[in-house]
Amino acid sequence: MTETPPADPQPSPILDRHAALGAKIVEFAGWLMPIQYAGILEEHRAVRSAAGLFDLSHMGELVVEGPEAGTALAAALVTDPPSLAVGRAHYSMICAEDGGILDDLIVYRLGAERFMVVANASNARVVSDALAARIAPFKAVLDDRSLATGLVAIQGPRSIESLAPLTDVDLGAIHYYGIAEGTVAGIPAQVARTGYTGEDGFEVFVDVDHTGEIWDAMLAAARPNGGVPVGLGARDTLRLEAGMPLYGNELDRATNPFEASLGRVVKLGKPGDFTGRAALEKVARDGVSRRLVGLVLRERGIARHGYPVLASGEPTGVVTSGTMSPTRGDAIAMAYVAPGLAEPGTMLAVEIRGAPVAAEVVSLPFYKRPA
Repeated sequence: MTETPPADPQPSPILDRHAALGAKIVEFAGWLMPIQYAGILEEHRAVRSAAGLFDLSHMGELVVEGPEAGTALAAALVTDPPSLAVGRAHYSMICAEDGGILDDLIVYRLGAERFMVVANASNARVVSDALAARIAPFKAVLDDRSLATGLVAIQGPRSIESLAPLTDVDLGAIHYYGIAEGTVAGIPAQVARTGYTGEDGFEVFVDVDHTGEIWDAMLAAARPNGGVPVGLGARDTLRLEAGMPLYGNELDRATNPFEASLGRVVKLGKPGDFTGRAALEKVARDGVSRRLVGLVLRERGIARHGYPVLASGEPTGVVTSGTMSPTRGDAIAMAYVAPGLAEPGTMLAVEIRGAPVAAEVVSLPFYKRPA
């Protein structure tokens, strides 16, 4: 039997811009993307204090439309997309029959019969295939626009003043988890008030051929406000401080939403059946065997993905993500532990190089932007 050779990674549509800015390029989720420019710490702090520009063109954009588009998505996902008003969005998940998470998503309602589902780059094909199969019985069609769509985000407290001069969209009128259609730098775009950093900001969806123009215009507008280009490295430290899960770390096929402390996302009360309902109803009724928590290390050390978590010297779980928080100045982590140990204030330990390091369970997120 002949093995299929791995596909070459897909370059970002603006890889030349990243190279010209001195970015370090890495392969991520089948794409060539910038991991950092000036440095992760500098980029992280720019987002918290001013603004950061992100190339997110590796994400998957799947448009579902038709007279039964909302009903079809309600049967495919754990949330209730028909309940969204036009121009609004919500966080969602697509699960397997056993309740395991295939991916976490954002669902936007673009029109009465038109939705856009944004999937993680690593799962875009899986989600596209699953959605196509699940909506087949309904009067709805799926258009996978992933390679036809560019996505550039600006995040940080100076996002509005950086983006506003470029667009005819009233940015202040867009609610958090809202989306509006207009132009940016004279280019037709969808502008969403969403992000993955814990800061206010916007994600701009455009035709892939215009990604470079949008990037150049948004970077030029952000620079006078202290804005900088930001790579995947700082995107990860920012989302961890904000307590946001990453697929492949906190979420995966063997994890259900209730274990990930995201049971609120699952709308068991919505009408009709959906894939995974029976399994998730059982979890909601019977409880979970582990729960995702935040940890702050109280001794010197940094918890990393895969490190054991100990209770009274015995294993009770595993670290899913960890770093030294650039904003807080201490070591933070997310981890799965036994449910009885998930209460904030519980003292545990993380095994680092064979030695236990004290860690306290804390409420997520680790960081909240100033009101």
